[in-house]
Amino acid sequence: MKIIKNNLFYSIILLYFFSLEMSSQAIEEVIIKGDWRETSLSAEDSSIAVLDSKLIESQALKHFENLSYLVPNLNFAASDSRARHFQIRGIGERSGYERTPNSAVGLLIDDIDFSGQGGIATTFDVDQIEVHRGPQGARIGSSAMAGLIYISTKDPTENFEGKGEIVMGSYGTFNTGIAFGGPVNLNKDLTYRLAIKKDYSDGFRKNIFLNKSDTSKKDESTFRLKVNWVTDNQTTYKFLISQIELDDPADIWTIDGSLNTLSDRPGMDSQKSNAYGVKIYHQFEKFEFQSLSSVTNTDVILSYDADWGNPESHSPFIYDYFSETIRKRDTFSQEFRLVSQFADKNTEKSIEWVLGASFVDINETNAKKDTGIYGDPSDPYGPYFSNSSSLSDFSSSSYSIFGNIDYLINETIKISIGGRWENFKSNYFDSYDESFSPSNKMSGGKLSLVKTLNNNSNIYFNIAKGYNQGGFNLGLGLDKNSSNRNLYYDPEFLTNYEVGINSKFFQSKLNLGAVLFYSDRKDQQVLISTQVDPSDPNTFLYLTQNAAEGINNGLELNIDFALNKSLGIFANLGLLNTEIKNWISRPDIEGREQAHAPKNSFSIGINWKPTNQSYLSLNVVGKSEFYYSDSHNNTSKSYNLTNINYGYEHGQWTYSLWARNIFDKYYSVRGFYFGNEAPNFIDTLYRRHGDPRHIGVMVQYDF
Repeated sequence: MKIIKNNLFYSIILLYFFSLEMSSQAIEEVIIKGDWRETSLSAEDSSIAVLDSKLIESQALKHFENLSYLVPNLNFAASDSRARHFQIRGIGERSGYERTPNSAVGLLIDDIDFSGQGGIATTFDVDQIEVHRGPQGARIGSSAMAGLIYISTKDPTENFEGKGEIVMGSYGTFNTGIAFGGPVNLNKDLTYRLAIKKDYSDGFRKNIFLNKSDTSKKDESTFRLKVNWVTDNQTTYKFLISQIELDDPADIWTIDGSLNTLSDRPGMDSQKSNAYGVKIYHQFEKFEFQSLSSVTNTDVILSYDADWGNPESHSPFIYDYFSETIRKRDTFSQEFRLVSQFADKNTEKSIEWVLGASFVDINETNAKKDTGIYGDPSDPYGPYFSNSSSLSDFSSSSYSIFGNIDYLINETIKISIGGRWENFKSNYFDSYDESFSPSNKMSGGKLSLVKTLNNNSNIYFNIAKGYNQGGFNLGLGLDKNSSNRNLYYDPEFLTNYEVGINSKFFQSKLNLGAVLFYSDRKDQQVLISTQVDPSDPNTFLYLTQNAAEGINNGLELNIDFALNKSLGIFANLGLLNTEIKNWISRPDIEGREQAHAPKNSFSIGINWKPTNQSYLSLNVVGKSEFYYSDSHNNTSKSYNLTNINYGYEHGQWTYSLWARNIFDKYYSVRGFYFGNEAPNFIDTLYRRHGDPRHIGVMVQYDF
């Protein structure tokens, strides 16, 4: 990592002097859409990473999991097919098998909350992705204590336009998509946009027992229809209907760490989410009224071959276990906002404000069934059968009021204060006759000060408080010794301090953003795992407890440099230091780094147009080692991946060759430590591989 940072520093210096001899152009201003108002990135008072439409469209594999490597201090956990859970600055969930709906990293797609469901974050026809690092207690509330991933898809346009693409590549990759829209019957007051995408891949694993290469395939589809209706000069309606379906088998884990699975009963990691949204904007003389309504229906099947093998691989022992969870989640969300006009000293308007209220209702049911058999040929009483099933029902409602005031002290100094108060109530019961009705009243907010140094730079300081409601550890009814104390955990609170700078140099050819942050976690929610019966992998459970305190601090650095009209470079660096403190239940873990929190993460690259018709994008992304879990001390290995994309434009057509992980580096993104090999079931580290080298072609047509 030291070598990379040194080379990066010297490269920037050399490229600067080299660029003095070239004609350059300014970098386009980035507009943030995930805040109360659309504002310039250079005017923001917190750390935000932005992936724009040009970058997203150039990626052949359109899923946020693939793009997340470009954002430092962002990590993900993928136990099965897709990454569902993300961690920002080392904070966030890593698993959702036995948990109530509860996320520390928010995921909004077109302002609809899909937190904890990151698998559906496909990125076809997406306009912009923003990663807001740090607590969003005032903006979002309990689902974004660590930060927010905000995805905005392309809106309808007043003129008809569209695009189509086909992607073919290794491992049977074949993706097709089309998006188009414009005015309805030449009426520019009523516009639409329709996007349809189908993604398929055999997957890079082979099941050598079943002699199949598609038991970990990706079979995913995206459908989205957006309609905007401007009824008069003051009122706009925005309608959304979307369906994202993942029909992905879950044949991932191997005993020997290879890419060859041995499962005789591969499972599923499927999800189908329907979403319906209505936004209403009405402009009054001094403020705008906003109404955001949404309904989502999600069906999930999580199943897996728990023993990861077959009769031949376990012989002479009989060892065969299978687990299936069928999950259904329905949500309703309603938010009202009053948003004032922008403050402007030139017009003697020194104050801008936001006032609002929101309601979120969640209902989730889980039907779980576990079956298994274990037999030792030396045991005359075997084999032993297990067959268990359970039903659980969780519902919650959350009422919030929030507000924010920005005050321009003078032409160069702005102070901002915001807050949210939330009343969270929930009910839980299951077939083990466990019933709870916890509730939490929580509050968070932000105080910031922004100083404009000149037209091209500002410096800011903020204090933000976030929170994450308490929840349940589902499935502990399997343990006869479990108690009510183990079944739930308390809310966590996080206070974050940031100082940052946004600057432009060399006539806006170089954009520089740097942030120092320090986060103090109180009642830190810590996820550990346990196995009730060493010989029964279906009793592998997750348990969330509260440690008294945790600390997260570090640095984020973003550089964009337009050397000339045809050549640009970027460099993003994240440094992160974490610590678990004062954990009474696990004193052996005290003082250790938190899980899934790599100390270093980076992305560097170039974008080059050697001719008017061709372009070349090259980037290197990487992470240092990190602990897989708070339950044990096993770590991943550091890695870096090189990706390349070469394209040629001819009229409305674009042809490109792409490759990801071109040096075919081995790396892991998840790890479990337990016993899964008869007869001794010795605790062993099992790793989940990241994607190997992918090579392919992409053809795009704009119309």
